[in-house]
Amino acid sequence: MATIEEPKNKLKLYSYWRSSCSCRVRIALNLKGLSYEYIPVNLVKGEQFNPEILKLNPLGYVPVLVDGDFVVSDSFAILMYLDEKYPQHPLLPRDLHKKAINYQAANIVSSSIQPLQNLAVLKFIEEKVSPDEKLPWVQYHIRNGFAALEKLLKDHAGRYATGDEIFLADLFLAAQLHAAIKRFNVDMTPFPLLSRLHEAYNELPAFQNGMPENQPDTPSSSTT
Repeated sequence: MATIEEPKNKLKLYSYWRSSCSCRVRIALNLKGLSYEYIPVNLVKGEQFNPEILKLNPLGYVPVLVDGDFVVSDSFAILMYLDEKYPQHPLLPRDLHKKAINYQAANIVSSSIQPLQNLAVLKFIEEKVSPDEKLPWVQYHIRNGFAALEKLLKDHAGRYATGDEIFLADLFLAAQLHAAIKRFNVDMTPFPLLSRLHEAYNELPAFQNGMPENQPDTPSSSTT
């Protein structure tokens, strides 16, 4: 059994309950058995532009991880940092080809889907185009990304995205699938593989404990 590395100082995670980027990191921390202090940042109220947050991340985005005197932002960078410093439950397989597929799937989510649904983009569309165009915009880009993922993973998936073990791609997929289904009402009928993965993730406590509805800053009236 691998030794569980523990941080010398308690980790701090600046997070927002509905942020899918934060969700990826919360799942990773849960998988690795790392306790952390949850520091909520309300993106709707603009708290990400407070000087404290901008000092940690000049872009004003979450998540931000603080590990002792080291600060790292951007979910991909945080996940890679965590995986090297706290190697229990590795997020990447040793097999080179499988590792590449994990990177590819994660990047489809992080570069071709999620940025097009974030709060700043949706606010811009609402103000410059029309509030009625926000949901069709998001659904269009999610469907395009999901179609690509469905094709990519059909020859690689097992119980999970790239086999029978949880790896990096699963963290990105789980957070995005939750947002697509619960928040943006995407019809999943054309995506049977992704739908099956979503059901598999629903059975994993480390994943469910990282989901938006289970965070300290989740509004009491919200379940999505």
